[in-house]
Parts: sequence; structure tokens; C-alpha cells
Amino acid sequence: MNQNRIKIIGVTGGIATGKSTVSGIIDNMGYKVIDADKIAKDVVKIGKPGYQKIIDVFGKDILDENCNINRKKLGRLIFEDSILREKLNNIVHSFVLESIKDLINKYRNESIIFVDVPLLIEEMDKLNEYEITFDEIWLVYVDESTQLDRLIKRDLISKDEAIKKIRAQIPIELKREYATRIIDNRKDLETLEEQVKNIVDKLR
Repeated sequence: MNQNRIKIIGVTGGIATGKSTVSGIIDNMGYKVIDADKIAKDVVKIGKPGYQKIIDVFGKDILDENCNINRKKLGRLIFEDSILREKLNNIVHSFVLESIKDLINKYRNESIIFVDVPLLIEEMDKLNEYEITFDEIWLVYVDESTQLDRLIKRDLISKDEAIKKIRAQIPIELKREYATRIIDNRKDLETLEEQVKNIVDKLR
């Protein structure tokens, strides 16, 4: 893929670090943001390519009363079982990565494109297979104690369940080693917005 004329920024973080908030700030600034999470939700809807494949692996127990995939049920299964998590990732990720590649090509006349990928570090090899490479990687960071506290409050779950979800990802401190820039989200929203806008403005 020819990415010479555009700058591609990967935005990532850990669960409950505020990555989606950062992407929202960037989107509000008028930049193109490709959201891998939104794509992943779309490809498992009824009639979409990943829907039947997931049912074939996980069974109909993961469906709600309207035959939609119940993301909470599925989430509990995969966070408790690394093998099931890998199976789900293998189903969904190929569709997601192909869509990201297509959207980058669609936006090729933009000067900067941001790609929001929750598991960017974990999936770096697969991204490379699809020729999706980044000029910079921005990590939305909070310390693990703050991450744990925010996740418990956000999802209304127990501490043990929150720890399981966090442990399913590469530790946030290790992710720092891969990042071009660290966006510190340990303070309030106003501070975060100012920080993000300052970093983005320097790219122009």
C-alpha cells in the first residue's frame, strides 16, 4: 500500500485508559479517524460475514432474544479462556483489517489519518501482513491502578473481573515501549483535550 503522501497515526491504549475519548477529540478536530472497534461491531451483525462464523464456534447461547450476538456474554467467555479469545480474534480480525486497509485507501487524499486500534501492539504482526503500517503510534496512558478503578466504575464489575480483563492485554507499562508519543490521561477531560490538540497541531 502506498502511504507516502499521507501520515498514518495509530492510536491505542489499554482497556479503560480513554482511547475512545482521545479519538473523539481528534474526530471533533475534523480529522479522519478509522475506528477498529466500530468495524468489529459491524462485521458481527446479523447478515454480516462474521456473524455465522461466530455462532458456529460459540453456539447459539451467545445470542440475545433478537438473535443478535450478546457482546457481554461473548466477552465473559473470551476473557476467561485465552483459546476462545484467540478463536474469536481469528474470525473477526481478518474482516476488520481488510476494512481498515480499504478505508485508508479511500482517504488517501487526506494529509493525516488516525487509526484507532485497541490491540494495536498485540496485533502488530497481523497489521503488517495487511500492509497497514504507522508513521507514529500514540498510546493513551494511565497507570494500572487508575485503569482498574475506572474499569470497575465504567462497567460496574467486581475487582476480580476487572483484573481479568486487564490481564487479557499486554500490560500498559510494556506498551509504553512501543509508543512514539504518550498521551497521559490521568487528569481531567479538559487537560486531556488540551494535550491532544497540542500534539495534533504539531503534525500540521
